[in-house]
Amino acid sequence: MSTEARRAPVPPRPTTPPASPGRPPPAAPPHEPAPPPGAPARHRRAVAAGVCGVLGLGLIAGAAVGSRLTGGPDDDPAARSAYTVGREAWHSIPVDTLFPRTLKGDGAGPGGADRVWTRLAVAPDGGCADALDPLLARTLRTVGCAHALRATYTDATASSVTTVGLAFTEADPDAMRALGARFADQHLDRRTDLLPRAYPVKDSPAASFGARQRASWSVHVLTEIPVVAFAVTGFADGRVSTPPQPADRAMATGATTPAAQAGLGHEAKGLSDGVERALRTHVADLMEQPE
Repeated sequence: MSTEARRAPVPPRPTTPPASPGRPPPAAPPHEPAPPPGAPARHRRAVAAGVCGVLGLGLIAGAAVGSRLTGGPDDDPAARSAYTVGREAWHSIPVDTLFPRTLKGDGAGPGGADRVWTRLAVAPDGGCADALDPLLARTLRTVGCAHALRATYTDATASSVTTVGLAFTEADPDAMRALGARFADQHLDRRTDLLPRAYPVKDSPAASFGARQRASWSVHVLTEIPVVAFAVTGFADGRVSTPPQPADRAMATGATTPAAQAGLGHEAKGLSDGVERALRTHVADLMEQPE
């Protein structure tokens, strides 16, 4: 990918934030998709073992997975392997591994409270234009955003709903690092015109979860694999949240917005971290498998 493409400027923020995305997400399928019939036995075992994912494993566990993915310099075969495996992970990892039916977040709530989320539905496989607001999709186009996987969860009280997802790109390590630097330097993860889209689920607490209900969100550019993790959360009662507040600000001490006081920043960040951790771990496991 050319340097010019990687440094393509983000479209300027409109004077008035853009209206809700024009096309609502497709209706949820009546049944959860299952792993493909021909999936290897180890994938079926991963599905059975991954029914309940656990967050809050600590910095040591996270660092261990990271070191397995980035064990050497950029030209090290291991680094290239992480990108090769990660780029193909959208169709090689079972859905129940990436998006467990029940996801636990130990210490993921306000004040270190534990969280438990239940999956409502997995969205049909789609492109980044289906999963992201137009300006965010255009921003990720610089790294060749190719596929987006999403699922919607609700918390244990069914008072909040969250769509969490992974955008898989075609970029190399340099391009992903450049994108991560742009997000950090230009605070792109705080712009209210660069949001993930909600995925509503019919006949569920997320039935009315649309663009205007988005209350808090998180976008994280990974650099050891070519993926962008994201999540957006709102109230299950369908109330409008204007404007939405980025998760880091909603989680800040003293934050008083409705999203902050309801812990919605923690919901977005906790679910995004959990799905991201599942992906990292499984990519590392696949790298250790013989060819």
